[in-house]
Amino acid sequence: MEILLTSILLGACTGVVLALTGAGGTIIAVPLLIFGLHLVIAEAAPIALLAVCLSSAAGALFAHRQGKVRYRAAGFIAITGVMTAPAGIWLAQKLPNVPLTILFALVLLYVAVDMLRQSKRQNDQAIAEVPDCRPRTSSIPCQLEYAGGRLIWTWPCARALAFSGAIAGFLSGLLGVGGGFAIVPALKKATNLPMQSILATSLAVIALISLIGVTFAAILGGMNWAIALPFSAGALTGMLIGRIFAARLAGPKLQQGFAVVAMGVSVGMIIRLFWIT
Repeated sequence: MEILLTSILLGACTGVVLALTGAGGTIIAVPLLIFGLHLVIAEAAPIALLAVCLSSAAGALFAHRQGKVRYRAAGFIAITGVMTAPAGIWLAQKLPNVPLTILFALVLLYVAVDMLRQSKRQNDQAIAEVPDCRPRTSSIPCQLEYAGGRLIWTWPCARALAFSGAIAGFLSGLLGVGGGFAIVPALKKATNLPMQSILATSLAVIALISLIGVTFAAILGGMNWAIALPFSAGALTGMLIGRIFAARLAGPKLQQGFAVVAMGVSVGMIIRLFWIT
């Protein structure tokens, strides 16, 4: 019973963070499982992936109702991610826990630093009153026909999005992360989509890639369903609750706070790893 309640609570924390901070918040699921339930990376990753899949799917569904998801871009990125996710899951089952934990801590640190940069940029844009949608320029490979129109696909655009999908899929399977930290920057660099559309599209991609990862993990027997199901239920509930307060609480200051916490967690993971070892 204690494990059940702890799993639900940790999942709820993951869902709330996702709702308040965006796609990058899903990366906190694995550290919560490691510290809260004393799992190793190979055990925590598939569980986190299931929670990420359900939470991202719910977020993408809400965004779909608002017309913010770019389905062609999401589907294209997801296809490349689906190809590499099984390789990541297979490798996670083969590698020792120490290098996997160090790699995850480094990825978490990168996400935290990137989130700090994004929050600072959002602050600067808010002060300068910069519009959300960027203008068309020749330096952006994948551009909108007009505001709210379709993307004009080019080879550089397809190459950039495919590369981000491959990286997101592999790391999703290997570490149990959503991959938003790879998808969002790629969409920002390769397209002139509004930021809300980028975040919504990334959630759709994460849901699709995670679904394949969860399926492959289940086939390999790497899924602890006794923890995964209550953790995922908690994450979905937490995300729905978090959305109620997102409009009031979400913003650059909250992202900065999460980034600082994430930095501390990444350092704590490495210290705990060698302390126990």
